[in-house]
Amino acid sequence: MKKLISALITVIVVAGVPSGCATAPKTEGAKSSLHQDVVAAVARFKDEDPGLLEFFDNAHGYAVFPSVGKGGIGLGGAFGRGELFEGGEVVGFCALTQATIGLQLGGQAYSELIFFEHQHSLEDFKSGTFEFAAQASAVAVTAGASADADYEHGVAVFTMTKGGLMYEASIGGQKFSFVPK
Repeated sequence: MKKLISALITVIVVAGVPSGCATAPKTEGAKSSLHQDVVAAVARFKDEDPGLLEFFDNAHGYAVFPSVGKGGIGLGGAFGRGELFEGGEVVGFCALTQATIGLQLGGQAYSELIFFEHQHSLEDFKSGTFEFAAQASAVAVTAGASADADYEHGVAVFTMTKGGLMYEASIGGQKFSFVPK
């Protein structure tokens, strides 16, 4: 059953993501705009939960997706671009694609922050073999939410809603791509 769901998600992602959704922005202006959005998203995460500073200080790296758009009616999908940091410096661009199936209706935008506890989980992300299965969980950022958060399989994921409304009881997964700066 797990392989069937995984195959279905792969088909949905490949068929449903427009070809214009490249990992890196195409122009210098778009790259600059994305970086400004990333910096603003990091500031919002830190303002909302100062406990995240420990993750920023101790992680081998982190990926920031300042705006992920998500929508669905039965079948759903999401896409967002971001930047990958290693040693506090931007090392490249990354993209998130998501496919879901199940009871869902609506649309929303959110920010996502992924911390990598170990060098090998960071390298997996950079190699393009990194993905989250249906059972992966994220912590919704609120004041103090990071106090009980911990790494799971070398990653810790935090999300923060930006807007919209989505009713959802679905399964799916996230896949990531990376290109060096």
